[in-house]
Amino acid sequence: MKKTASFTIFLLSGLLSFSQTITGSWYGRADVDMEGLHDNYLTELILKQKGDEVEGVFGYYFKNMYQSVFIRGTYDKRTRQVYIKNIPVIHYRSNVAQRLDCPMDFEGTLMVSKAKSSLQGFFLRQAKYKYTCPDIRVNYTLDGNELNQDSILRNTVAGVKVWSPLPDDVVYTQTTTANTAKDIAPEANNAQQELVTRYEARKNILQQEITVSSDSLRISFYDNGDIDGDSISVFMNGSPVLARKELDVRGLNLYVKLDSTKAVNEISMFAENLGKFPPNTALMVVYDGDARKEIYLSSSFTQNASVRIKRKK
Repeated sequence: MKKTASFTIFLLSGLLSFSQTITGSWYGRADVDMEGLHDNYLTELILKQKGDEVEGVFGYYFKNMYQSVFIRGTYDKRTRQVYIKNIPVIHYRSNVAQRLDCPMDFEGTLMVSKAKSSLQGFFLRQAKYKYTCPDIRVNYTLDGNELNQDSILRNTVAGVKVWSPLPDDVVYTQTTTANTAKDIAPEANNAQQELVTRYEARKNILQQEITVSSDSLRISFYDNGDIDGDSISVFMNGSPVLARKELDVRGLNLYVKLDSTKAVNEISMFAENLGKFPPNTALMVVYDGDARKEIYLSSSFTQNASVRIKRKK
C-alpha cells in the first residue's frame, strides 16, 4: 500500500513538473498595444529551461523584414513567469528604407490546460523609450511537434542576424514574386510557368471560406490520414508559393502576408500526385493569432481545392 501511494505521489509530481516547464517551441502573433489598426508580428520563441534560467532564440517576421536574436532570461516555477531583458524589436512604423529597433523586455506567464499550453504576456518598452516605443502584447502557443530542443537550438542562430525560416518553410508576401522574378534562372522560370499552366488547366473548387483577424497567418499542411506519398503545390492568389512538396506528419509551413488590396485572398492546393489512396487529401491548419482553424482539402488531376480568406473589417 505504501509503495502504491509513494509511486502515485512520484507520478503526480513528475506530471506536475513536466506541465510547468517552459521548454519548447512557441509560435504566436504579437500586436501593438494601442488603438487603431497596425501590422502585427509573426513570432517564434524557442526556449530551453535550465533550473530557473532559460535560453534560446527569439525570431519574428514583420512586414517584409526578418530578424532573430539569441536570448537569456529567468523563469519562476512558482508563478510560472518568464522574464527576458533587452530584446531588440523593430518599431511598428519601420519600413525597409527606415528601420528603427526598440529595446524591449519580455514578461510572460505560462498557462497549461489539457487542450493546449500557452505563453501570454508583453514586450514592454524600456523607460527611456516610453514616448517612442509602444508595448506589444503577445500570445504564444506551444508547438507539440517540436520535441528535440537541443538540436533546434544547435541549428538556430547564436546572435543577431537576418532571420530565415526553416529549410522547408516559406514566407510569402504579395511582392515576393515581383521582387525575385528577375533573379530566377531561365530553367527554373520555365518550370514555374509550366506549373502555373497545369494549375490553370484545372477547375478551382471552393471548399471553405474563412474570416480572420490577422493580416499575417501561419498556414500548415498535413497528410490527412495515412502517410501515402501525397505531393502538392500551393498557390496564393494564383501564384505558386510551394512547389512539389510531399505531405507528412511534420507539416509544410507557409507564413503568409495577406494582400490588403484584395477583398478576398485565395489559397489553392494543387495535386502533384494522388498517393497510394486517391484522391489527394490534406489537413490545412490556419493559425490566426491565438485562433486555430482546421480545413480538410481534397484535390485530383481535374480540380484544385481552394479556400477563400477574408479579413475582418
